[in-house]
Amino acid sequence: MSETDSADGPDDPETVQINLRLSKAFLDDIDTTWKEEGFNSRSEFLRYAARDAVKHPAFSREGWKQIAASEHDLRSGDAELVSREEVIELIDQDDDD
Repeated sequence: MSETDSADGPDDPETVQINLRLSKAFLDDIDTTWKEEGFNSRSEFLRYAARDAVKHPAFSREGWKQIAASEHDLRSGDAELVSREEVIELIDQDDDD
């Protein structure tokens, strides 16, 4: 994605390798996602996701669940896409409350 993301390689003295246990189904979802989103590798995608979670801690686990549920609804045909303008309108309405 970016030079910063791809520079975090095994030769970078600042990187530390970790082990992570995930279900096979979740790993399959991760692999599909990083490829579809244009990341260079699974590691790059996971670093990006972890960095985003740390930078935006106010975005809760519940928020991620809502996104996942919305994605499922879109893929199954149970929901419609919303335009950027409609999203901005909804955000503006939330700010007014």
